[in-house]
Amino acid sequence: MKQLLRLVFALSLSIAAAIGAAGGVEPDEILDDPALEKRARALSAELRCLVCQNQSIDDSNADLARDLRVIVRQRLEAGDSDEQVMQYVVDRYGDYVLLDPPVKATTYLLWYGPPAILLIAVVALLAASRRRRAATPHAGLSDDERERLARLMQDGADTRNTS
Repeated sequence: MKQLLRLVFALSLSIAAAIGAAGGVEPDEILDDPALEKRARALSAELRCLVCQNQSIDDSNADLARDLRVIVRQRLEAGDSDEQVMQYVVDRYGDYVLLDPPVKATTYLLWYGPPAILLIAVVALLAASRRRRAATPHAGLSDDERERLARLMQDGADTRNTS
């Protein structure tokens, strides 16, 4: 019985590993030429699924990702270089299709937007902290008033401690 359980477990792990390695690529998409298939998988790993969030078309099961994988494979079979395939896809769908888009004028917001928002948030927090510190009750008191307030607070503390 133990051996049967081990066999089932090993078979389950093998199937899970095979499914995980394949990602979203369906068996009918795989090219016969292993070298072309390797190139197609490498290119597919660099292209964003336009339906999913931050998932490559190689990992996605979405219909649009499948269509893009087929396009990549068709272009490779037609003799395009990797650069030509990528340019074809970018020309058709824009820089957004790239998981690692280039830094250029049209992608500045994408690259510099998050750090800018973080910087604005830090500046806003610092300003709020300074305002809060300035709004303390004794901030506008003179030295004499501060001394009197300290004595009153001490007298109140002494009264509480003696009772």
